[in-house]
Amino acid sequence: MTVPAIELIGISKSFGPVQANKDIAIRVERGTIHGIIGENGAGKSTLMSILYGFYKADAGEVFISGQKTEIPDSQAAIAAGIGMVFQHFKLVENFTVLENVVLGAEDGRLLRPSLAKARRELKALADDYGLNVDPDAVIETIGVGQQQRVEILKALYRQADILILDEPTGVLTPAEADQLFRILGRLRDEGKTIILITHKLREIMEITDSVSVMRRGQMIATVKTADTTPTELAELMVGRKVLLRVDKTPARPGDPVLEIEGLSVTDSAGVARLNDVSLTLRKGEILGLAGVAGNGQSELLEVLGGMREGRGTVRLNGKPLALSGPDADGQARRAAGIGHVPEDRQREGLVMPYSAWENSIFGYHRDSRWQNGPLMDNASITANAREQMERFDVRPPDPTLAARNFSGGNQQKIVVAREIDQGPDLLLIGQPTRGVDIGAIEFIHQQIIALRDQGKAILLVSVELDEILSLSDRVAVMFDGKIMGEGPADSATQSGLGGLMAGLAGDDTQAMANWTLSADATRQVGTPSVEKIEAQLAEKHADASKEV
Repeated sequence: MTVPAIELIGISKSFGPVQANKDIAIRVERGTIHGIIGENGAGKSTLMSILYGFYKADAGEVFISGQKTEIPDSQAAIAAGIGMVFQHFKLVENFTVLENVVLGAEDGRLLRPSLAKARRELKALADDYGLNVDPDAVIETIGVGQQQRVEILKALYRQADILILDEPTGVLTPAEADQLFRILGRLRDEGKTIILITHKLREIMEITDSVSVMRRGQMIATVKTADTTPTELAELMVGRKVLLRVDKTPARPGDPVLEIEGLSVTDSAGVARLNDVSLTLRKGEILGLAGVAGNGQSELLEVLGGMREGRGTVRLNGKPLALSGPDADGQARRAAGIGHVPEDRQREGLVMPYSAWENSIFGYHRDSRWQNGPLMDNASITANAREQMERFDVRPPDPTLAARNFSGGNQQKIVVAREIDQGPDLLLIGQPTRGVDIGAIEFIHQQIIALRDQGKAILLVSVELDEILSLSDRVAVMFDGKIMGEGPADSATQSGLGGLMAGLAGDDTQAMANWTLSADATRQVGTPSVEKIEAQLAEKHADASKEV
C-alpha cells in the first residue's frame, strides 16, 4: 500500500464532560479529495482543528506522509505542509489581498521584498490553478468567493500540500461553488491532498474520491464515494432514514401580510442598495428571495427587521411600518409581530459570550413572561430555553453553556428556535440552514413549512437555489438592488434563476411560465455563463470600491 498523506490513530478529545472525539482513526490517501461529513456537533471541526494545531488531542497519534508528527500549534501544522480554510474567514478586512497573504509569512524585517516575492508567486498560482484575485484589492471590497480564494492562496503560498476546507461553499453562489470545485480538482490533479468538511451530500458525491462519516464524536464509516449514495450517507450520519426533499402540500395564500411599495435604501457611502422595490407576501405563503450576495437581499431583511432605515412604504397586516426613527427598531418590529433570523448568526443573531438561555430571549426580553417584579425570571427563562433546545435538538442541550461553545449549526438552531417559538405573523429568515447538518436541515424545513401551514407569512433569503426552489411557493430574484422578476417556484429553473441573478435574461429565463420579468431583465438576452457572472460581479465590486 502507498503511504497515506494523513493517518490519525486513536484520536480523543474532551471539553469538560463533552467528548468531542473518541478513539478516531482515519486514513487519507495522497492526491485525493476526502470528504468528512456528520451532524452538527459530531466532532468534524474538532478533529481537523487537532490536525491543524488549534487543539491538542488528549490521546492519539498523527502521521504525515508516514512520519509520526507532533502538532502543538498551527505553526507546526504549516511547517508540516498543512493549510486550513475556515468556515469564517481569517482575513484582515482593511488589508489588501497581498498583505493578507504575506501576513505571518514575512521573509524579514523589510516588508517590500516580501510583498514583491508574494506578488510573483500569486501570479504563478493564479496561472496554475485559476485562483485569479487582484493582489491590490482591499478585502472588504471583494466578494466572499474572492475572499475564499485569498484563504486558499494563503495556504498555497505557505507551501501547503494538504488543504483542509471547512464548509467552503456555505457563503458561495452556485456559480462560485462550481468554480471552487474546478480549482480543487486542479489542485488534486497536481498532487495536493484535500479534506472537505461539508453538510452538502450533493457536493460530496460530485467532488470527493472517498468520504468518512462521523456521528457523536466517533468515526462510523469510510467508503469510496463511487460505492455509496446520498441516502446511505444520510442514514449513516443521523442513524435513521432522512427525507432528502421538502415534503409539503400546496400553499393556500390568504390576505396580504406584507406589502412593500417603492422601497429604497442608500448606504453611508451614497451607494443605492435597494432601488424602488415592490413586493407582496400573503398569509400561508413562503416567498423566496434569490440573488448573488450583495444585491440587496440583506438590506431588505435589515429594513424589515428594524436594523436599517429606508424610504418608501411598508405595511404589515394593513398597518404602516415606520422606516426611520425610534419606532423603526428591532424591538418595535418584534412587538408588531415580525420575527427575524438574521443571515449572520454570530454577528447579528447571538451574543457569543452569553449563555444559551440568555440568547434564547434576546429581542423578547421585555416580555412580561420573563419578568419577576423588577428582575428577570431567570429560572423560567432557563426552563424555556431547555425546552426549546430539546425540541430543536440542540447539542449539547445545556442552556448554561455560552453560545460560542456550540458548533455553528447548533448556534443556528438556537436562533431559529427563538424566533419560530414566538409564532410571528411574518418571519424574516436569512440563510436558515447555513452550516447545518442534513438531519437538522430536514427539521428546520419542517418547522418553516409548519409555520406557513398555520397561516403565517415567511420571507426567505438563501444562497442555496435548491433550498429556494424546494421551500418557496413563489420566488423573486434580486440584482443590483432591484427585483428582476418573480413567479411561481414550480415553474422556475436553476439556469433561468441564475440568468436573472446575473442581471441577464437567457433563453431559459424567457421560457419560465407564469413569471413576470422587469424591464431590466429583458434588455440583455443571452445564455449566462460562469465567466459572465464573474465579470458582472467583478464590475459591481469595482464600482462599489470607487464609491467608497
